[in-house]
Amino acid sequence: MRHALLINEFVATPWAILPDRLSIISAVIARWTAGEEAAPEVMAQVRADAEAVEARRAEAANTAARVGNGAIAVLPFYGVSAQRTTPVQDVSGSGLMSIDRYTQAFRAALADDSIGGILIDMDSPGGSVYGVAELANEIHSARNQKPVFAVANSLAASAAYWIASSASEFYVTPGGEVGSIGVFAAHQDMSQALEKQGVKTTLVSAGKYKVEGNPFGPLSDDARAAMQQRIDAYYGAFTRSVAKNRGVDVSQVREGMGQGRVLSAQQAKAEGMVDDVATFDTVVRRLAKTIGQGGSRAATNPNRAAAMRREIDILGA
Repeated sequence: MRHALLINEFVATPWAILPDRLSIISAVIARWTAGEEAAPEVMAQVRADAEAVEARRAEAANTAARVGNGAIAVLPFYGVSAQRTTPVQDVSGSGLMSIDRYTQAFRAALADDSIGGILIDMDSPGGSVYGVAELANEIHSARNQKPVFAVANSLAASAAYWIASSASEFYVTPGGEVGSIGVFAAHQDMSQALEKQGVKTTLVSAGKYKVEGNPFGPLSDDARAAMQQRIDAYYGAFTRSVAKNRGVDVSQVREGMGQGRVLSAQQAKAEGMVDDVATFDTVVRRLAKTIGQGGSRAATNPNRAAAMRREIDILGA
């Protein structure tokens, strides 16, 4: 049952991700820890996804070199994100995105005087909540120093949306999707499965709540309440950040913007979740024009106009 214990710990962590993506990762980890090879079709998909991610990262690096002789830094954000990926990557083999490493790359681009603007090229279903708020805050603050654009190319869901919404201007490609604003965690009760194997677990602990939510029994009311409180806290931080980034009330984020669902490009624009629908190349040209004008221009979303005008003054446009 070692794999079941690991899975329980894995899914009990708060996640801001499309639920089906977390299920795939959990299935791979379960088979790995059980000493089995994942189903061939699952592993084939995992390998294909990882190879596609690496190929797109390389392509993005070449794009950064071609555009304006380095005037624009294209920072690809592809795949499932985690604060530190090395341990998880070794387990899943799925080529995850490190929030820590991405933050360092972003800081380097921001500090480089030869770079006039930053483009976050986003294609991610989200990931763990850890490190996301910190990166989003850094991106939001950086808008006062350089134009920072983001484009969902073609997916910015959950944690990825949280991060991308912090940019000066946020776009989605015509066939893209954004949203999935929400946080979730899971608890697995393995007591019956263990009982069938003749295993009875006794927990010895100190601290009133030390072992609450353990997988050896059903979730108690107190444990469920504590788990819900934890999720609500992250959801509150998520929605407040999006409201600040998009220049709207928190109620608009919670009562609209898909309410946890991903929305199509046109739906997202109508909900004020993005500034416009545009191809990647179009976004690059718009960012290059903004840099040429000496700063960030006002976003197309009228709710953000006042905030953007303040940033234009700072940037000297």
